[in-house]
Amino acid sequence: MDTSTLLINVMLYIFLPLWGIAGFVDWCCHRVTKIEDNTGIKESLMHSVMGIQMGVPIVLCLLFNVNVLILLICIITWISHEIVAHCDVRYATPLRKISIWEMHAHTYLGSLPLYMLTSIIIVNWDHFLQLITFHWAGNMSLTLIDTPHATPKYLTSYLIFMAVLCVFPYTEENIRCLKAYLKKGQ
Repeated sequence: MDTSTLLINVMLYIFLPLWGIAGFVDWCCHRVTKIEDNTGIKESLMHSVMGIQMGVPIVLCLLFNVNVLILLICIITWISHEIVAHCDVRYATPLRKISIWEMHAHTYLGSLPLYMLTSIIIVNWDHFLQLITFHWAGNMSLTLIDTPHATPKYLTSYLIFMAVLCVFPYTEENIRCLKAYLKKGQ
């Protein structure tokens, strides 16, 4: 097995599931601190934005051949995720208790995207060189992967896994925070 295949498998079977588990632990911490009663909908929406910021490049890398366009999207979304994560913690820290468990979850939620981005760059080093040397011609389109990464059912399984651990819980958090916000407004 070559290094690229090993890195892809580490991303698929370690980094991606850990990111979902860390997101779920983070959501559990938000429930315990009742964010609907302190930081509310503003923080909850930041969490959803960060999930989307990481979800888009993950799905793109699972469906399409990585090229300059995909790398640009990955880098831009990673930078924007870091900015929103900083704003999130800066906003929440003075308004509610952030437990040691939540801090640990944040460690994973912040570091795993960087590990994945770095791994994607290493696996696609030629495209990264094209990116940084501005040889973008012919590398700005979306081309579906011929053979899916891992097993043919990996993408479906991973999306279900993320829906259960992150999409549904954070949707519930947004609804809970919106209800509390509307109740306070009356």
